[in-house]
Amino acid sequence: MSLPPPRHENCPMKTVYVLNGPNLNLLGTREPATYGTVTLADIEARLKARCGTEGLTLEFRQTNVEGELVTWLQEAGKAGAPAILNAGAYTHTSIAMHDAIRGAGVKVIEVHLSNVHAREDFRHHSMISAVAAGVILGFGALSYDLALDALIAQSKNKS
Repeated sequence: MSLPPPRHENCPMKTVYVLNGPNLNLLGTREPATYGTVTLADIEARLKARCGTEGLTLEFRQTNVEGELVTWLQEAGKAGAPAILNAGAYTHTSIAMHDAIRGAGVKVIEVHLSNVHAREDFRHHSMISAVAAGVILGFGALSYDLALDALIAQSKNKS
């Protein structure tokens, strides 16, 4: 039996949820000019490696179902774990996710691969931003890494 990696002494966070919404399972092939060619599995592998160096557990999930995202946000809140959330198109429509974030008290960093403000008007409003700790967008797959970096840095600064 192998022991888990030692957690960074200055990082009280134990688990990070990365929650992905509709159509993100198509990354790498869906509109590569907009979203790039990196797959969701590539992003997961990169974040898992970084979490490993910090002694963190990564809960990486994707669904096309809004209710599952709500349940996972509540789960993260109950666990006291932060979440990196790319809600996809639900960003612009989901009052349920807004309410789940607020109700569960989960710390969320909203991420988007593209700069939604440089796209169609309907993408300019987020139902999540008002209850998110921060928003990172427009850096492609790097948006996820930046969000994880922010959570780790904030966690270390709290200790």
